[in-house]
Amino acid sequence: MSETSAQQYAGRERTDSDLPADTVEVHADAGVLVAAAAARFVQLVVAAQTERGSASVVLTGGGTGISMLEEVRKAPGDIDWSRLDIFWGDERFVPAGDPERNELQAREALLDHVPVDHARVHPVATSDGEYPDPVEAAAEYSAAVHAHLAEHGAFDVHLLGMGPDAHINSLFPDTDAVREEHELVVAVTNSPKPPPVRVTLTLPAVRRARHVMLIVAGAGKAEAVAAAIGGAEPVDIPAAGAAGSASTTWLLDREAAGALR
Repeated sequence: MSETSAQQYAGRERTDSDLPADTVEVHADAGVLVAAAAARFVQLVVAAQTERGSASVVLTGGGTGISMLEEVRKAPGDIDWSRLDIFWGDERFVPAGDPERNELQAREALLDHVPVDHARVHPVATSDGEYPDPVEAAAEYSAAVHAHLAEHGAFDVHLLGMGPDAHINSLFPDTDAVREEHELVVAVTNSPKPPPVRVTLTLPAVRRARHVMLIVAGAGKAEAVAAAIGGAEPVDIPAAGAAGSASTTWLLDREAAGALR
């Protein structure tokens, strides 16, 4: 793999014609990666707002995902924050104010600093809120997701990080959640990564996005990246099942791309 800062790598061709081939960008380091991901995010949101009047995004947590939001805060371009719907790909089912919540991290990194329309910010319920049962919380979030998709047809951008085990959102290998083929949102009650109780969008929900961006850094994830791009089964390598209807982009630092051939 070349060490150019933004190399295009032709991934596998998918047999399902509805899923576009992967595009892979390899960046020099995590800092360059985060800046490139933020710029692409801004570009896609502005393009969607220009074309359709509004845009919708699904955010991710994790260190790289939150760093990307901080970068967007510094360079938001022409995003009209009042015309943006914001969802989360997954959430730790913990009390409001718990620092583990992806929502709280996203607010601290970006959302509390830009003029979003709070009615268009759609967090998952907290464990100490109106829906203390995670199954009920998942059903409530599913209703919000279905209502949005019924009106707008798709999410514009779904951001994804990835763990060393290739999990995305809270879809872990060989679990009921990653096997889900119909529901858009499910509860996870036995996550192998703490905290154990979560609410997550499923692969069918990920595929309801026009553009999917997978942002991955670190040598510890290189083998999972290679397996996902190389055509592994999503039950074993959940990231392999992530695809947007218009584009699927892997944004990697050089270390995460280390096992690509």
